[in-house]
Amino acid sequence: MASPDATSLVWLRDDLRLDDNPALAEAAGLGKPMTVVYVLDEESPGVRPLGGAARWWLHHSLDALGTELEAKGSRLVLRRGRSSDVIRKLATQTHAGHLFWNRRYGQPERDIDAGLKEWAADNGIEANSFQANLLFEPWTIRTGSGGPYKVYSPFWRACLAAGDIRDPLDGSGSLPEPAASGRGLPAGDALGSWKLLPTSPDWSGGLAETWEPGEHGAAQRLEDFLDGPIEDYGTGRNIPGTEGTSRLSPHLRFGELSPFRVWREIRRRHPRKVPADVGIFRSELGWREFNWHLLYHNPDLATRNFRPQFDNFQWGSPSRKELAAWQQGNTGYPLVDAGMRQLWQTGWMHNRVRMAAASFLVKNLLTDWRIGEQWFWDTLVDADAANNPANWQWVAGSGADASPYYRIFNPVTQSKKFDAGGDYLRKFIPEIARLDGKQVHEPWNAETDGYPAPLVDLPESRERALDTYQKLKDS
Repeated sequence: MASPDATSLVWLRDDLRLDDNPALAEAAGLGKPMTVVYVLDEESPGVRPLGGAARWWLHHSLDALGTELEAKGSRLVLRRGRSSDVIRKLATQTHAGHLFWNRRYGQPERDIDAGLKEWAADNGIEANSFQANLLFEPWTIRTGSGGPYKVYSPFWRACLAAGDIRDPLDGSGSLPEPAASGRGLPAGDALGSWKLLPTSPDWSGGLAETWEPGEHGAAQRLEDFLDGPIEDYGTGRNIPGTEGTSRLSPHLRFGELSPFRVWREIRRRHPRKVPADVGIFRSELGWREFNWHLLYHNPDLATRNFRPQFDNFQWGSPSRKELAAWQQGNTGYPLVDAGMRQLWQTGWMHNRVRMAAASFLVKNLLTDWRIGEQWFWDTLVDADAANNPANWQWVAGSGADASPYYRIFNPVTQSKKFDAGGDYLRKFIPEIARLDGKQVHEPWNAETDGYPAPLVDLPESRERALDTYQKLKDS
């Protein structure tokens, strides 16, 4: 048992919020002096370092969180290093008798947490973890035979049948005073010393214009979405030239917004019956749950094919020029290029365009999905350890409940169907901005201001991909 004068230590990770934060609420309820810490861990084995866009987001999210904590009478301690070592040292310095965190679900992170719980028990510290960032924890949803799910629809039905989803916790109250070490408040790093922001060059101008990282920005984004776009989500989510999606993904990824809060706000607005479009959005939250379910049971989801037969797939070797053309949005196919330029400018890409851009790389360029996954990991503000690889494997055909390999997105057909007027294409590709509604989808039939010719022929590259897949089936 912890001594009566012991302090509390709250370790925040992907839960950078005050609202509905069970670990923080539990510590605050004790009323003891409290240390709140975030650890930048780029040293622990298996922990994947953040990509560049995510580092930019993290800087601003931590800055916002520190301000919010100070307004509540607390403070945020920043430390860098191997998290297990940092937490042990800080717990000792602050005479912590209670250690709290919200659970994580990747294997390296779970190993770290398990080791810390064992250390805490050996040293008389009460360590407690909480469910905070998933509506349904991965081990709680099982098939009839007791195994994990591999198909989304029955998984989500099982989730919805599992019982009511808890109410979010109120985080509006004041917090206990910061805990002191032997010589005063424990020292922390200056956020700027972590060098999370890009320099030489600073490519983050478009990100800053697009996003407001932090809990306030997350709450505003949720309110704006629930006040309008969600009511037409079934149709609007497919139109990249409109604000038809929630854009909550980076806020959920960094835990600035609780999925329990999202769920409850939807229910508050629709207490009796959820409209069809709203239900479609909730099912997208279900895909997030499913992807984390997959990662929990398949820790190497970002590096190994979920379906082992794809280990024998004969990926091609795109030239450096071809790969750079895809990365920079110069493939000659406007929908792919608009998406890749949107990604570079804003750190985000519309979901339908993500599928088209990924399909083009994996199938028309016959490139290993892991190369695309890594590029998205580095450039997306919402890239997380589950959604990013699971979605890439879905497009590649190697994942769980995946799109069949022979489903190859035609970027011209897709843009004509979902961006008929070309508004999205013109916004991100100034070279074709003067083309009319038909030419903008097929700029190779018109004169442009330097827009490149198609990188590959769509029918020929499609047949090559299908032939390669047939060889896999025949092997």
